[in-house]
Amino acid sequence: MKSFQINTFTEKGNPWAKFKFNHTMGPSQEIHYKNIDEAKGAPLIQQLFYLPFVKSVRLFENKIEVERFDILEWEEVVEEVQEQLQQYLNDGGVVIEMTSNDKIPVSVYAESTPNPAVMKFVANKPLVTQSVEFKNIDEASYAPLAQKLFHFAFVKEVFMDANYVSITKYEVSEWDTIVMEVREFIRNYVEEGNLILKEVPQQQTSSKDENTTDNLGPTEAQIVSILDEYIKPAVASDGGNIQFDSYNESEKTVQVILQGACSGCPSSTFTLKNGIENMLKEMMPGKIESVVALNG
Repeated sequence: MKSFQINTFTEKGNPWAKFKFNHTMGPSQEIHYKNIDEAKGAPLIQQLFYLPFVKSVRLFENKIEVERFDILEWEEVVEEVQEQLQQYLNDGGVVIEMTSNDKIPVSVYAESTPNPAVMKFVANKPLVTQSVEFKNIDEASYAPLAQKLFHFAFVKEVFMDANYVSITKYEVSEWDTIVMEVREFIRNYVEEGNLILKEVPQQQTSSKDENTTDNLGPTEAQIVSILDEYIKPAVASDGGNIQFDSYNESEKTVQVILQGACSGCPSSTFTLKNGIENMLKEMMPGKIESVVALNG
């Protein structure tokens, strides 16, 4: 029987704490639980939600990340949580229960975004391993879920990343009249085990979003690193994505592509200039003058 040991990582002021395990105990891809109802079928995660300060939980293959409410600091309780997790696992506690057909019960919740035309639908399980965007049904030839969504007359665009789908609607409908229908459709589709994506075409997998330090110069690589670490998590929480396109050294200009909720968002210009541009200027002094969205 495995003996579990846990290392904890916390930072003052950071609402997230990391609990890293010395053995694999979770799924190969992240699952983000926002409440105890979403943790149905995951006894260990449900145990965490019984703690009054736990806001949400991310489950990984060999670690758990726990977000706290601002009612206390992690230093007050982190050792207690560590001991509970360690004892639970060493006593043979179950992390995720499988149903008879080996399916994890699926829940989907709708989340508004800064873009009033876009709604984010978040599942409690991974959907895709890379971000994909579809402007119309023809582009979705390899994405069965997106194709089905385009059959709704009000669906204009579909963006998928990690465990969520962002849908841009036409003005013919209001979200409050259609959101439940879409949420339930996505939940049923995923729970039935239907295919989300077929094999992604080569032109998609070799897109600018797949930049690596192997094919970028040092300045471009630094820009991509900053976007990945500081910017993408924030825009992903709003149902969008930012993709590096190019860097003009003589003009000191960064060009990006906005996707999902970020594309066409009324606040995207403000975010670019007062958020992304300022951060890049501060972290790369003398190298950045402006950030421009090619589709902004």
